[in-house]
Amino acid sequence: MANQNVHSCEFEVFGRVQGVNFRRHALRKAKILGLRGWCMNSSRGTVKGYIEGRPAEMDVMKEWLRTTGSPLSSIEKVEFSSQRERDRYGYANFHIKPDPHENRADHEGFGSSSSHNDSY
Repeated sequence: MANQNVHSCEFEVFGRVQGVNFRRHALRKAKILGLRGWCMNSSRGTVKGYIEGRPAEMDVMKEWLRTTGSPLSSIEKVEFSSQRERDRYGYANFHIKPDPHENRADHEGFGSSSSHNDSY
């Protein structure tokens, strides 16, 4: 398979990012940009995730995570890690992973996919 010029990274967003629809807005932004991966609330009160896509769209998403977020969020900082180039995509789309303690009826995970690879 030809190299698809896919870049990827993990992220963690700190600040007031839980309970303000941050994940839902991140899902929409990632889909608009054609990025793949996931995001979820962490037990530390942050939002963690993984994104993969073309470098230009990745840069736009990183800036959005640093400066925009959801309308009610207040972003203190974002940490990016495990940045690398990949041979191919590991996910079919971008989705929201449910919190382990979250009620399934309240799950924001529309657009989730069962066809993804958690190894990156």
